[in-house]
Amino acid sequence: MPSVRGWRGSLRHPAYRLAQMATQPNASAVPPVEVVLSEVVANLGFLAHAYLNPVDPDVDAGPDLEAAEIAIDVAGRAYDRIQPRLSPDERSAVSRLLTDLRLSYVKKRGL
Repeated sequence: MPSVRGWRGSLRHPAYRLAQMATQPNASAVPPVEVVLSEVVANLGFLAHAYLNPVDPDVDAGPDLEAAEIAIDVAGRAYDRIQPRLSPDERSAVSRLLTDLRLSYVKKRGL
């Protein structure tokens, strides 16, 4: 499994902050909801991208649009709930991610 920094590319990413919290002396502390949901949104975005752009050459089924739509919708709803608690940079990054995924979905769907 890639490192948090390598996979996400930033030490400020919520996943990195969550990992830091887990290694701190008070590891039983509950992380802030925006940290957890930011990671959920990022993971769902990654999943939606994978559903839209399958890389397995053995499977010629094409994109799984239904799964991508579900992942994008749930990520969008989670983002809507935590948006006020994110920094402007975090809001911008997640908003761009969701917009890119939605545009990719529409192109794949042919709408």
